[in-house]
Amino acid sequence: MHRTFTTTSAVALLLSLTACGGGNSPSNSTTDAHEPARSGTLAGKPLTARAAFQKMSTTVPTANLTGTVTAENDPNHLLGRPNEYTSKVTFSDSWVPAVQVTGADPGDVERGGAIEAFANPADAKARAAYIRGVTKSLPALAEYDYVHGSVLVRVSHYLTPKQAVQYESAARTLG
Repeated sequence: MHRTFTTTSAVALLLSLTACGGGNSPSNSTTDAHEPARSGTLAGKPLTARAAFQKMSTTVPTANLTGTVTAENDPNHLLGRPNEYTSKVTFSDSWVPAVQVTGADPGDVERGGAIEAFANPADAKARAAYIRGVTKSLPALAEYDYVHGSVLVRVSHYLTPKQAVQYESAARTLG
């Protein structure tokens, strides 16, 4: 009976991790602790996920917008909830080998990534810390996470560190 309970618990944990990130979630997080107070804003207003993607995609041309998360299709059921993201988009990256993501859903982070925008930087940092904490012991699901102001950029672990650093650099321009 103990073995059945342990197996059931492990399956439940894996299912909850899938919900955590639209498919994948561990993180190799980078946070700029010395960011200016206005980071992640556009004309004094919080940056939306779509606006952040549009700005970043000029720096990372391999990224292609694949979806906009709404309250109706959010697999995490977090959009608009207190302290959670206020907007979210998903993207693919042509650097991610298609053979690596066979069977992955179109909005899964492993296909390229996701951008989540929050009402404030503290909520973005908390989300990144949550993802890192939940997935720390599952390196096979690792992802790169970059927080800049009120925006969290989540990038597929299938990208090389050299490729992922382009997203990190692009995230720094979001302020």
